[in-house]
Amino acid sequence: MSDIEIRDDRAAGRLEAVGAGEVVGRIEYFVLDAPARALVPVHTVVEPAHEGRGVAGSLTREVYALARREGIVVAPLCSYVVKWAERHPDEAPAADPELLHAAKEWLAAHPERF
Repeated sequence: MSDIEIRDDRAAGRLEAVGAGEVVGRIEYFVLDAPARALVPVHTVVEPAHEGRGVAGSLTREVYALARREGIVVAPLCSYVVKWAERHPDEAPAADPELLHAAKEWLAAHPERF
């Protein structure tokens, strides 16, 4: 993974893994503002040619690192991120159920985003 750069495109709501000048994977997310500020991963996508190389795990690890740097939490709705968090509880604190509920409501109210 040393040849992959991860960058945050906050305006587009994407954390991207870039290798050789092309996006090889991404996590699509939004920022929840209430009841508390949180990063909400919705989808994880890895291009087929790059599957099995740790791209999704690296992106997920960066989502949690980004949230820590910003002093906020992650409220994952993406099934991959949920499963990764279960396997890495030391890096991925569980989200408050109220935040998860609010994130689901926000997503239901904004289906055009994802």
